[in-house]
Amino acid sequence: MSKSTFECISPIDDTVVYTGQYSATTDVDKALSLALDGQKQWRALSLSERIATLKIAVEYLHDNREPLGLEITQQMGRPIRYTAGELAGLKERADMMFELAPEALKDHVPPLKDGFERRISREPLGIVAVLAPWNYPYLTSVNAIIPALIAGNAVILKPASQTPMTALRYSEAFEKAGLPEGVFQHLFLTHDTTATLIGDPRVDYVAFTGSVGGGHAVSKAIAHKFIGAGLELGGKDPAYVRADTDTVEAAVSLADGAFFNSGQSCCGIERIYVDESQFDIFVDTVITEAKVLTLGNPTDTDISMGPMATARGADGVRTQIKTAINAGATAHLPVDENWGSPYLKPQVLTNVSHDMAIMHDETFGPVVGIMAVSGDDEAITLMNDSEFGLTASIWTQDTDAARTIGQQLETGTVFMNRCDYLDPALAWTGVKNSGRGATLSSLGFEHLTRPKSYHFKLPVSG
Repeated sequence: MSKSTFECISPIDDTVVYTGQYSATTDVDKALSLALDGQKQWRALSLSERIATLKIAVEYLHDNREPLGLEITQQMGRPIRYTAGELAGLKERADMMFELAPEALKDHVPPLKDGFERRISREPLGIVAVLAPWNYPYLTSVNAIIPALIAGNAVILKPASQTPMTALRYSEAFEKAGLPEGVFQHLFLTHDTTATLIGDPRVDYVAFTGSVGGGHAVSKAIAHKFIGAGLELGGKDPAYVRADTDTVEAAVSLADGAFFNSGQSCCGIERIYVDESQFDIFVDTVITEAKVLTLGNPTDTDISMGPMATARGADGVRTQIKTAINAGATAHLPVDENWGSPYLKPQVLTNVSHDMAIMHDETFGPVVGIMAVSGDDEAITLMNDSEFGLTASIWTQDTDAARTIGQQLETGTVFMNRCDYLDPALAWTGVKNSGRGATLSSLGFEHLTRPKSYHFKLPVSG
C-alpha cells in the first residue's frame, strides 16, 4: 500500500473492508472551486426548495438503514442489532432541523420606524468543512451537514479513516436527491491535507468532532483567518444518584450509558457519584447489568457488545484500569488482560479517587468508576472537578433540586433521570475542554449563517 492510499481495517477480524485513495492538494483545490460555483446556485433556491431536495437524501439514507448499518458494524464494530438505529437517529435530527429552519432563518424585523425599512437576514457563510469522527459517523456529521445545506451553504465532508464508507453513502444520497454539482462533496484526507483544506481562504466555517488535540490542530490551521469553528471535543461525563431516586432504575440506565457502543461515546457516562445510603445496591445492580452483556462478533444479532474500534484504543483503556487497580481501586469484574485485542470486557471500579486517571482523563471505553458521596454539595464539587463539560446527569425525584444542582454544574447539557442522549430540539454544546459552539436546535443555524442588516430610507411619496 502506497502513502497515497489507506485501508479501513475491521476490528471484528482484522480484514480490510475498504481501501481508499487520499486526495491530493490539487483535489482539494478542485473541490473548493466546484463548491464555490455550486453554492451560488444552491443558495439561489428558496428555502422550501432546498428542504424538499434534502428530504429526498435523508429518506434514501433511512430507507437503506439496514445495509448501511451493516457497514457501520463492519467498519467500527458496534453490534449490528444497534447500527441501523443510527440512520433512524439521523432522520430524527434532520427532520427536526427541517421543522425549525423556517423560523430560525426568517428575517428579523425590528419595531417599525416611519420612513424606513429595516430588517436582518440570515446569510449562508459559503463553504463549510465537516470533519467527522468514527464512533457515530452519521449521527455526529448530520448535526452540521444538514443544517449547513438547509441554510444555503456548500459542504465538504472529511470522514474518519475508520468509517470512510459513510462519506460514499452521503454522496450517493445527495446525488439521488439532485443537489447541484459541488454543493456536497467528500474528500479522504491526511492530517496535512486536512489543514490545507480548512486553512484555505475559500472555507468559511469548520465543524469538527474529535479529540482535544484535534481541536487545537483545527484552531491552529485556521488561526490566520477570521472564521468560526464548532468544536465538539469529548467529555468525562458524570452522573449523580441522589438518595431519593429509584436506585435500581438509575443503575440500569447508567450502566447502559456507560457500556453502550463499548463506551465509545462523547456523552457516555464515565464517572458516577452515588449517595452513600444507596451505594451498595447501586453498585451491585451495575455489576449485574455488566455481566449480562455478551462480548463477541458484532455481526451476530445475539451479541450486545462488540469490539472497540481499534486495539490501540482498547489497550489505552486497559492501561487506565490497570493503573487504577495498582493505586487501590477495586475491580468488580474479571480484569481483561487480552492486550493487543480490540475485544475488551466491561469493568466496574470502586474505591476510586480523582487522583486516578480513570476519574479525570477521558477513557472512551467500557469502564465506569463509582464513588459514594455525602450529599449534593460533595457531588457538585466532584462533578465540576474536570477539564471537560459536555453533559451531566442527575437522578432524583425532586425536580426543584435537579434545577438547583443543574445551575451549579459546569456543563453543556444537564439531564434529569436520563443520560447519553441528544435531543435535536436542544442545543448540543460543551464548555471547558469539551469545546465551543452549538449544533442542532434553532441555535445551530446561527453558527452556519451570518447576520446581514438592511437599512433603507424610503423615498418620500408624491
